[in-house]
Amino acid sequence: MDALIPLLVAVPLVSSALAVMAPWKWARDLLHLIIPAASILAGIGLFTYTAEHGTLAHNVGLFQGGVAIPFAVDTFSAIMIITTGIVALVANWFATVAGETRSRYYPALTLMLITGVNGALMTADLFNFFVFIEVMLLPSYGLMAMTGTGARLAAGRTFVLVNLAASTMLVVGVGFVYGVTGSVNIAALQGVAAGNGPATVAMGMVIIAIATKAGVFPVHTWLPRTYPGTSAAVMGLFSGLHTKVAVYMLFRIYVVIFDLEDRWNTLIIVVMVASMLLGGFAGLAENSIRRVLAYQMINGMPFILVMLAFTSGDPQRALAAGLLYTLHHMITVGSLVLTSGAIEETYGTGVLKRLSGLARREPVVAAVFAAGAFSVVGFPPFSGLWGKAFIVIEVARAADWRSWVVISAIILASFGALLAMLRVWRQVFWGRPMQSVPGSLRVRGGVIGPAATLMAVSLAMFIFAGPLIDAALTATGDLLDVATYQQAVLGDDPVGVPDMSELQGGR
Repeated sequence: MDALIPLLVAVPLVSSALAVMAPWKWARDLLHLIIPAASILAGIGLFTYTAEHGTLAHNVGLFQGGVAIPFAVDTFSAIMIITTGIVALVANWFATVAGETRSRYYPALTLMLITGVNGALMTADLFNFFVFIEVMLLPSYGLMAMTGTGARLAAGRTFVLVNLAASTMLVVGVGFVYGVTGSVNIAALQGVAAGNGPATVAMGMVIIAIATKAGVFPVHTWLPRTYPGTSAAVMGLFSGLHTKVAVYMLFRIYVVIFDLEDRWNTLIIVVMVASMLLGGFAGLAENSIRRVLAYQMINGMPFILVMLAFTSGDPQRALAAGLLYTLHHMITVGSLVLTSGAIEETYGTGVLKRLSGLARREPVVAAVFAAGAFSVVGFPPFSGLWGKAFIVIEVARAADWRSWVVISAIILASFGALLAMLRVWRQVFWGRPMQSVPGSLRVRGGVIGPAATLMAVSLAMFIFAGPLIDAALTATGDLLDVATYQQAVLGDDPVGVPDMSELQGGR
């Protein structure tokens, strides 16, 4: 079974090459729908298997642990593979019906992006994580340049510069980690950044680089300036894949390498509370639907990452709350972005002041958007309710000043998100019907179908919250089982793995 893990990287990569060479549009379209669907099925299979048998690992070339290129999958990795696959499949579906795939290389670039995502979610090596991040970014540059509005080139320039700077910091940080510890294998680095100054500084560079890619305050401003300049299909892909891969690795690093060290709790809370409030209210100043939604992407990150500061009590439940919100956020924001895309494809704009009265004209579109707004704010009957409720419950367990501060910030940020969504609703869906468009012009069912599908998933997450929370608890239980992860990755007789006991002498 473990020998099949690299196929999650190899198959999308080979399919990307086939999509470039295929002369038929239907074949290219089929490939970029089949591959994410296959990733979903593979993720389900891996989740089922690892839940029963523990972490799966494979060393490329069958080299010994410590010198090999390692891939490792546990239920935490698997549940992220499933959800990223769902978002990628639906975003590619939207791209197909919206005509994005008329560009010959669009399917190939999305498949290369999926290659990087799967690799980043499975690698057990910090340098190879950097490699797969670059595999994700290279097609992203192409997707930004070939889709979206006329502002895409300026947005693309910002996107390239920020991500190149972050990638440079990431690889330099990884180099420092190797220089200090003698290894970049995640399993071998267990606990090394807890109580060791040089290793902590080196890993701090890695954390800052990943946080920049996640769009966390104060290194967040590039995201709302770049994502809305792309097409809705590409923004939907980026919202569910780029930032969430960063979230995945921040969780993995904090658990394994920082050993959940609680001296960082206050810093995490300060940064995440500021990020919540900014993301919640900054969207009120934007003038297009997708620019408002870009700040909802920023608003979601601190809800997830603040749970790292509440792991001193019951770490499994605290991390599960963050994971559940991650899954909800990927699905809900993806739906809202694709709903905006359906409006833009039909009416030629997503600017708020140019749209009006769509609630009567487009009742299905209005219903899908309202459902997404309800979910992102945390209203029933959608996944956002359980996502925020689980977070509040776990934050409240601390029963100290941290609980008061974070829960207050959650309430205020949610109120800000509500105001932002109401502003979009009032300007786009309420008001007098537009007189400047033909009366027969309507959003096609095929274009709103992808967004409606994601909201159906959100509704299912609300209804089946019990099994979903159990799955999240299983995933975070595996994440916390570092000994099993180490055994799977390094094996019984690893070579080239330095003795970390001296580095951990301060503990």
